[in-house]
Amino acid sequence: MSTINMATTSNYWEDLRKQARQLENELDLKLVSFSKLCTSYSSSSQPTRHSRSDSGVPSQDNMLVAMTTELEQLLANLTSVNDKMAEYTSAPGTSSHNAALMHTLQRHRDILQDYTHEFHKTKSNFFSLREREDLLGSVHRDIESYKSSSGVNNRRTELFLKEHEHLRNSDSLIDNAISIAMATKENITFQRGMLKSIQTRVTTLANRFPAINSLIQKINLRKRRDSLILGGVIGVCTILLLLYTFH
Repeated sequence: MSTINMATTSNYWEDLRKQARQLENELDLKLVSFSKLCTSYSSSSQPTRHSRSDSGVPSQDNMLVAMTTELEQLLANLTSVNDKMAEYTSAPGTSSHNAALMHTLQRHRDILQDYTHEFHKTKSNFFSLREREDLLGSVHRDIESYKSSSGVNNRRTELFLKEHEHLRNSDSLIDNAISIAMATKENITFQRGMLKSIQTRVTTLANRFPAINSLIQKINLRKRRDSLILGGVIGVCTILLLLYTFH
């Protein structure tokens, strides 16, 4: 009977060791993949991950979350197996093999500790990398936003400068026009003074010589007549033009 119990307990121990080795192998492979995935993580590939997520393919972030959950579950299962192995070593009837069992248990505990430390270290490095990438991405977006707003401000400033240049050119043209008008006014005033002087001299000569005065009066009458005739012709033409236009 004791032989059967010993065989049963030995099989239980071997089953626990088999489970522990299987979990350790899975953890070893998963930790390598997890480390590679964390190392390849970069915020610069965010558009690719989003596009893949939209097309139905799991994104890198989702893969990281799923792998983290799986590793935590494997570590929890291995911890549970180690606890069962520890209970087995402290059970009655195992004292004869206690030293060998404790050595084996300690080796599995060391492996569990190493895997746990590696997992938390890789996870911490991943979060630090993602935080740094997010910070750099935020700075890059701020720089792009500043460049964009600066470009708009530069365009506005350029438009204002062009408008200011147009106004200054308009002011210069107006000043030139005013200068020309003032010069023309002075010239007309000077010519008017000369004509008055000539008229005064002609009047003086006409008063001195009556024949000349009579000739000048005839010339003036003819000029008035010609003016009236010309005015009448212009008026008739204007009326005819208006009648033609409105009809």
